[in-house]
Amino acid sequence: MKTIAFFNNKGGVGKTFLVYHLAWMFADHGVKTLVVDLDPQANLTAMFLDAERLEALWPDDEHPDTVYGAIRSILRGTGDIAEPRVEMISGNLGLIPGDLGLSRFENKLSDAWSRCHNRNESAFRTMSAFYRIVKRGAEWGAKIALINVGPNLGAINRSALIASDQVCLPLAPDIFSLQGLRNLGPALREWRAVWAELLTKAPPDLPMPNGAMQPVGYIVMQNGILDTRQINAHNRWMAQIPGVYREAVLSEKIVSLPLVAHDPYCLSLLKHHRSLIPMAMEARKPIFFLKSADGAIGAHVEAVRNCYTEFQKLAAKIASSANIAFD
Repeated sequence: MKTIAFFNNKGGVGKTFLVYHLAWMFADHGVKTLVVDLDPQANLTAMFLDAERLEALWPDDEHPDTVYGAIRSILRGTGDIAEPRVEMISGNLGLIPGDLGLSRFENKLSDAWSRCHNRNESAFRTMSAFYRIVKRGAEWGAKIALINVGPNLGAINRSALIASDQVCLPLAPDIFSLQGLRNLGPALREWRAVWAELLTKAPPDLPMPNGAMQPVGYIVMQNGILDTRQINAHNRWMAQIPGVYREAVLSEKIVSLPLVAHDPYCLSLLKHHRSLIPMAMEARKPIFFLKSADGAIGAHVEAVRNCYTEFQKLAAKIASSANIAFD
């Protein structure tokens, strides 16, 4: 089972939209897929589940059926992870629901990072909690786990990324996404190096992630362009993405730079389906599953078809990088 995190230091680039649609695409192609919502905002969970189910998951008590419930005993210092609850969205798609309460885990993880240097077993249990939750949550047969995280370089995201085999980077063609790459690259290298050192001090009988977090490429989420100034800015930022990705994320020496559309590190240039997003949210399904009964008529029919093709190609590339069969 391969674990892939989707992350950018910059928010608002369509990461949650991306993970939601990729999960459905993998499931539609017969790939048993686990989605893990480790963003304390839990927006991805709200995309998958209706209001009635959310109310049942998030009552005024301990939230045992969310990721917060799974780490609650560690947070309190009274035990280890609990068995994670997997919401089966379809036969091939499961979700470990997110929870706003997860934000309480930030300080605990930050403290554990330091204590791991002293070979503290409880600290390693804390640092490996997400990894072990994902592994146990995939025991129903999931071949791939997609991890959704928030837009910051805090302790929760560090632990989530350490638990990931690979990292995909959603971007927008703007200065903020480029700065996000410049922040993210050094952080990944530092976390990878420090975790490799800490693994030598970990308890031998406790399952530990290897902390590979291998970057597999970036995905450009294109917004609508309304006037000449936006076009110029869009083109300017797009032209810089290949170089910034190579320098900041891969530490590659730049010899020559391709255009984004021809960059082997660019997994996809996804169009902005602005008019279809509210329709999909109302229907509670991915854009590419919209039907005429949902309001997808006229020009929308072609847009729905194109959306399916885009995500199918993207899912195939990600599956190939993870050595997962995708037909």
